[in-house]
Amino acid sequence: MFLDGQLLPPAGDDVPVYDPWTGDEIGRVPRDGPAEVDTAVSAVAGRRRPMPIDERVSVLTGAATALQACAGEFSRLITAESGVCVRETTREVNRAVANLRVAAAEAERLRGESIPIPGAARLAVTLPEPVGVVAGITPFNRPLNQVVVKAAPAIAAGCALVLKPSERTPLTALAFAELLTGAGYPKEMLAVLTGDPAVVGGALARHPAVDMVTFTGSVSTGRAVAAAAAGRKLLLELGGNDPLLVLPDADLDLAARLAADGAFATAGQSCRGVKRIIVWAEVADRFVERLVAASRVKRFGDPQRPEIEVGPLIDEAAAELVQRRVDSAISAGALLCHGGDRKGALVAPTVLDRVPPGAELVREETFGPVAPVLRVGGLDEAVEVANGTAYGLQAGVVTNDSAAFWQLAARLRVGAVNLLEGPQFDSPHIPFGGVKASGLGREGIRYAIREMSTTKTVTVPYGWPV
Repeated sequence: MFLDGQLLPPAGDDVPVYDPWTGDEIGRVPRDGPAEVDTAVSAVAGRRRPMPIDERVSVLTGAATALQACAGEFSRLITAESGVCVRETTREVNRAVANLRVAAAEAERLRGESIPIPGAARLAVTLPEPVGVVAGITPFNRPLNQVVVKAAPAIAAGCALVLKPSERTPLTALAFAELLTGAGYPKEMLAVLTGDPAVVGGALARHPAVDMVTFTGSVSTGRAVAAAAAGRKLLLELGGNDPLLVLPDADLDLAARLAADGAFATAGQSCRGVKRIIVWAEVADRFVERLVAASRVKRFGDPQRPEIEVGPLIDEAAAELVQRRVDSAISAGALLCHGGDRKGALVAPTVLDRVPPGAELVREETFGPVAPVLRVGGLDEAVEVANGTAYGLQAGVVTNDSAAFWQLAARLRVGAVNLLEGPQFDSPHIPFGGVKASGLGREGIRYAIREMSTTKTVTVPYGWPV
């Protein structure tokens, strides 16, 4: 594990890490178990100390500067262990730098308030305090930024941190932990555990010295984490089945670009990517033509090549699941308009039209480069289809019809609705999170800092001291 500012040698078994494109082993990390979890959490909880605001800001700005300086190294590492193409991982590093800088600015804005208490001749003062030890459990997609959106607000709030990255992509998290301590984050306040998520994640979530668990991943795993963490603060981001709605008056070129970019970025392995394209039937034929054209120019293959836009999925089993869902949708009546090919873990950008709303491809969250078009007859049907899954993360709407847009904004059961943008839109300055099975609480730097803080109230008599 990573503890006391250094990588400790494995005590026993270890876990190989593979390049999804080449299949080569690129590293090995410890297969930690309950004993290692207890060692790490107990050490961090027993030695954490208050961090003055200036120190938090210094760590965050120093980490941002250091990360920017070695952006190419981190980009190549992310690509090697995740298979995400290097042009995207370059953007991921830039996003992580931005998140660190925003967290530093938000740390300087931490404020309480004063409250005159009616009828009591007393004044209440509220003080934001760190929640304590935060356990951050992250998935394989975006191995750097998923860690940073847990770590940056935790540091800004003054918390200690124990990280459990995905066993598929742990190397980036370990490298970032070294960068954090090098930037001045107290080594006694940080640990990184690796290994089987069911073993390590469960032991971490239920550890009595953990005060809060922040998790990103699947619904089933998130619910298991929530059960293990009963009685602790929770921040859960559990994925999405995000729709892009294309209305009759839409700019169809814009809609097709948003759909293709949102469906194929990160090879479709993104919780806020476009998973369903809900199109009014009267413009569907013209839209699909444009979507196919936008998909044909997406280059896919070796993720280390700078011109490639779509790399492999995390492994061949993930690609086989996507292929099975595509084939099942076609058997149910969907039309294959483009793509549909698979070679190992690489799935070609794929466009399907006339996908039935009940097809598994669009009923469940499908992590793959697939753009499924669902045709609807009007606004009421569009709302019914959009709300017709267990998820409710984000949505995009392409229209210039103000009345229709505000109806959709009010009726869609999601955490965010983006006009003339896809559900993939994000910013560190705004809240991020969903409803229904998509999670609990809100990320986004300022909002995550609130989640990772507690409020202490102090009351004093007016005029004190006398």
